[in-house]
Amino acid sequence: MRDLIGWIDRTRPVVASVIRNICKGEGIGRLRAVNTLFDADKIVHNFSNMNAAFLNVELKQGDGPATQLPVGPELTMPPEYSAWTTKRAVTSMLVLKNGKIAHQSYYQGTGPDDRRISWSVAKSYMSALFGILVDEGAITSLDDPVTRYVPRLIGGAYDGASVRDVLQMSSGIAFDEDYLSYDSDINQMGRVLALGGKMDDFAAGLTKTIAHAGQQWQYTSIDTHVVGMIARGATGRNITDLMSEKIVSKLGQEQAPYYVTDGDGVAFVLGGLNITTRDYARFGQMILQDGQWNGEQVVPADWIAQSTCASAKTAVGEIGYGYQWWVPVGAAKGEEFMARGIYGQYIYIDKPAGVVIVSTGTDRLFREDGVIDQNIDMFRQIATASKG
Repeated sequence: MRDLIGWIDRTRPVVASVIRNICKGEGIGRLRAVNTLFDADKIVHNFSNMNAAFLNVELKQGDGPATQLPVGPELTMPPEYSAWTTKRAVTSMLVLKNGKIAHQSYYQGTGPDDRRISWSVAKSYMSALFGILVDEGAITSLDDPVTRYVPRLIGGAYDGASVRDVLQMSSGIAFDEDYLSYDSDINQMGRVLALGGKMDDFAAGLTKTIAHAGQQWQYTSIDTHVVGMIARGATGRNITDLMSEKIVSKLGQEQAPYYVTDGDGVAFVLGGLNITTRDYARFGQMILQDGQWNGEQVVPADWIAQSTCASAKTAVGEIGYGYQWWVPVGAAKGEEFMARGIYGQYIYIDKPAGVVIVSTGTDRLFREDGVIDQNIDMFRQIATASKG
């Protein structure tokens, strides 16, 4: 009981907002949807229709026409590919080789027009946007304290953390990322989102730390929300408009993406983007091209180089982490990296091979030991096959 009272006291604004929405009758349907979001018989449909379960807002595509992805020679996929797609519950796979479609497949009744939930692939989009804001001078230094841009975090768990610390998931805050535990921080956060609460209040209500900022890496999704808070604080603008203006409108996407949002309309930047498979591939190709698209420098090349190298203090021999990008074990610096989300969402980039792989899925066994390694191995096999 004492722990419950303590949690309510720390997160009083969140609780009050949620209670108000319940009393209004709002959010109950969304909460029911969240409770069945990952059910075996619903997960495929849900992952392509998140706008039916959550508050959301569409991004602006810009005035230009969609950029067609050219089709190149068909790639012969590795012998193990078919069995892997079944085992890993893949919903779509698209391979670009030198900017041309070399393979495109859709599974489990999905199709190319589905706007698919990114989960944590969205973090890498946030990294790209953040790099633009750094280049423009809105964020003056990665060594600035978080509280310079977000004063409301003074006195909480993020007080003392730098901008670089949250980019590298090294804030030192105590945050339970166990997706299978009902009472974990990540699932409490999900219920706040579903019931129309305020993510900023949730972040501000966190007070416990496990280490001094910058000393220990721990994957902590709420750090990315704080990255978004910094961007909003530095610019006075919302992420939806910034992402629309500075990235999405530049890429000639086929469909307008949308963000899942909280009750204040704040974009769920740590995992709430919903985009078609081909449009994920456009973003990946832009990153492979050092931030260029159709002759325009969309994201600074030096930021891509910094953000995609393994700079965080991850354990020796384990997968590396940069500024919201993953770096596989054994990858050469700046040559192989990926965006990754739960349940099998990936944008994998092999720069020397000229390969971008987008793989989406509904893999309910994604947490099992060895799954990530199996997926990286398949992507590497595909990249190798593309050279032949």
